Amino acid sequence: MTLDPIGSVSGGSIETFGQLYSRLLRRDEYGDLQPGLAERWEISPDGMEYTFHLRQARFSDGSPITADDVVFSLLRMRDDPEAAYSLSVASIKTASVVDDYTVLVTLKAPNAPFLDALEICFLGIVSKSDVERRGSQAAFAEQPVTSGPYRVVRWNRGDRIVLEANPYYWRESYPRNSGAELIEVPDVNTRLAMLQAGEIDAAKDILWSQAAPIVSSGLARVPNQPSTLIRVVLLNHDRPPFDDVRVRQAAALALDRALITEIYARGRATVANTTLPAALLYHDDDHPGWSYDPAKARQLLDEAGAVGAELSLVIPAPNAVAEFLAVVLQAYWGAVGLSVRIEKVENALEILVMQNGGYDAFISDWYNENLDPDLATRWAVCGSCGNHSFYTFYQNDEVDGLVAEGAQTLDPTQRRDIYRRVQEISTREVSQIPIANEPWLNAYSHDIEGLVYTPAMQWTLEDTRHVP
Repeated sequence: MTLDPIGSVSGGSIETFGQLYSRLLRRDEYGDLQPGLAERWEISPDGMEYTFHLRQARFSDGSPITADDVVFSLLRMRDDPEAAYSLSVASIKTASVVDDYTVLVTLKAPNAPFLDALEICFLGIVSKSDVERRGSQAAFAEQPVTSGPYRVVRWNRGDRIVLEANPYYWRESYPRNSGAELIEVPDVNTRLAMLQAGEIDAAKDILWSQAAPIVSSGLARVPNQPSTLIRVVLLNHDRPPFDDVRVRQAAALALDRALITEIYARGRATVANTTLPAALLYHDDDHPGWSYDPAKARQLLDEAGAVGAELSLVIPAPNAVAEFLAVVLQAYWGAVGLSVRIEKVENALEILVMQNGGYDAFISDWYNENLDPDLATRWAVCGSCGNHSFYTFYQNDEVDGLVAEGAQTLDPTQRRDIYRRVQEISTREVSQIPIANEPWLNAYSHDIEGLVYTPAMQWTLEDTRHVP
């Protein structure tokens, strides 16, 4: 974990960035884009130039947030070799200071999701003078100068970060509390025990099996909170047996995904019908998805000469959902003629195994940082976008072309058609097997209100207060 917004894409960092750094735009409780540090903006008719007019705002040390800081932050994310999410601003050609409170951004090409990208937590505005004076490592190691609702009191790595309200925060009367602690407690049962004892106000990532008992006991609220999380089975397209589309289709047809989802998520998740999460813009709700048809699955395996094929099914461990799904998939695939060997890898090694293609199938999940499908398609189904379609090595030149076209197309109707075509192709070719669209599952004390975990993995901490 790091407190530098360009330095990490890990979940813990993402949740913290939103509390420490304001962006040019922000999302309201309905998910709509609203002014942030930029109180207004204009877009040129050709969609190539964005002019942002900044509000009078200050950093946590009381210094003004100016156009210099904004330009520095954007270009630092784009150009720094250590930047973990430079893709979000790769469309920027130039960013320049017009005056102290005006920024002009010129794009390389029209980019429909550009405004959405500016709201992502990684693009929080940092203090240029602080980074240049202390150096990025020192500036963000312990107590960074922040632009968001909170500043850091203390950070004990691997334990907790203690926050206090930023007295210079630009949103008047916010945050609605004096501060908070974000505590790392790996064991879910320990988190719930702390919640019951009144030591914490919210417990993240509870188990599906725990939700109903928590609610019925009156201990806490466990709402279904919308997310862009999709549970998937990744298939390695780079080696047998899943280099054959017929085998991939058979693997999808062999699974009763509706029953599987109902059992493991206890009725709180929905079956995923396409390769993109259902929460995203332009999701094709009408796509039929893959039905449960074991006879057709066996037929396809016969045609491919793959009956009896042996494959490794890798899962991260410990992970209760993945362990359950592995046993279920082993049974379903075994019933149609695929021999499955389950292999466990430590959570810390999960990405490394994926990157090296050291699997045949891998139970995983992924999410999108906003509701626009651009980043999602670049992450999950684009073979030429940097991560080989989430390390499945799926490659379809038409899909890659559509992903690029979708970003540069400004008309919403045309974008809808483009992304529906992406879903049709990648679902038919089984770039990965979509299992379920899952909500965030967190437990909240009855003593607080206003706290939500948004689809973009951000806590609405500044809106939270204790109930009188």
